Amino acid sequence: MATLDLCNISKSFGAAQVLHDISLAIEDKEFVVFVGPSGCGKSTLLRIIAGLEEATEGQIVIGGEDVSAAHPVDRGISMVFQSYALYPHLSVFENIAFPLRVQKMPMPELTERVQKAADILQLTDKLQLKPGQLSGGQRQRVAIGRSIVRNPKVFLFDEPLSNLDAALRGDMRVELSQLHSDLDATMVYVTHDQVEAMTMADRIVVLNAGKVEQFGTPLELYHHPKTKFVASFIGQPNMNLIPATVQGTDGNGVTVEMEGGTRLTLPVDTTGVAKGDSVEVGIRPENVTLGGAALDVAVNVVERLGGLSITYGKLAGGTRFCASLPGNAAVAQGGAITLGVDPADCHVFDARGDVLRRTAAPELVS
Repeated sequence: MATLDLCNISKSFGAAQVLHDISLAIEDKEFVVFVGPSGCGKSTLLRIIAGLEEATEGQIVIGGEDVSAAHPVDRGISMVFQSYALYPHLSVFENIAFPLRVQKMPMPELTERVQKAADILQLTDKLQLKPGQLSGGQRQRVAIGRSIVRNPKVFLFDEPLSNLDAALRGDMRVELSQLHSDLDATMVYVTHDQVEAMTMADRIVVLNAGKVEQFGTPLELYHHPKTKFVASFIGQPNMNLIPATVQGTDGNGVTVEMEGGTRLTLPVDTTGVAKGDSVEVGIRPENVTLGGAALDVAVNVVERLGGLSITYGKLAGGTRFCASLPGNAAVAQGGAITLGVDPADCHVFDARGDVLRRTAAPELVS
């Protein structure tokens, strides 16, 4: 396998620039996920790595070799697409073997590679079946098997699970994570689903409007988001963002008055903020407790999920607020609740959407 370096990648379609000076260093055997909303440029970036699109500027370096001008087949990559793209008239064996047939590989080596891929993907007893006789998850595994037999330096996945139902997506996430462990391979995976990103990735690239907002481990992005966009995109349910006004700063941090009149002193770096500034306080739904005296919420909807009660409501000023509470929490639609919050769990974002560094933030588990 190999490292993958993206060096100052930009891409324009006519006057429209869709990628802006992206530089990333992906380590050997790392599982990296590109995540972001539709139109952020993640699939375009993947296609540039694959050689299916040409970068307007920048270099692609795989295993120390500049492949920017190389044909896709010469880059040492293999790509799994959103659609399975299987040949319906060919058996599973022949679908997996197809790229090796194109290479005119000797039959003994071809058979060995196909059998090995089938063993890894638990398809050994399906090799003589046609794609129409398989489930969606099995078809996706066949598509992955077709990539494995090529022994690529880098695996590329373009939203491979988006056509599957929710339960099967969960199963396939586990299978892909296990596959990465079994193959010890470098993998780059594109998705719009932040749950997929959080559960599968060694590191995540969060893209927004063609720019890298942040590149880090799932826990780094969750606990230490650099921008409001990352904070609100990573985490499920989404982070609450409450308008607030700075009342003062001192050695303990920033004192704010939030919508509804609640005042809190938040342990964050005070550099660049002053009394009267408008900020937003970020509070994750799972970081509140029923009771306390921080936030009064008028409850609109309660989703009872068994172990959790996801509660949606509004603060006094009309800002929406979501709380993730225990399954047996005494909350009811149309009622009112008071929630407590630890100031150390709060995030503060300035008018530009940049985070104020927390001075009492949780340590990350390595």
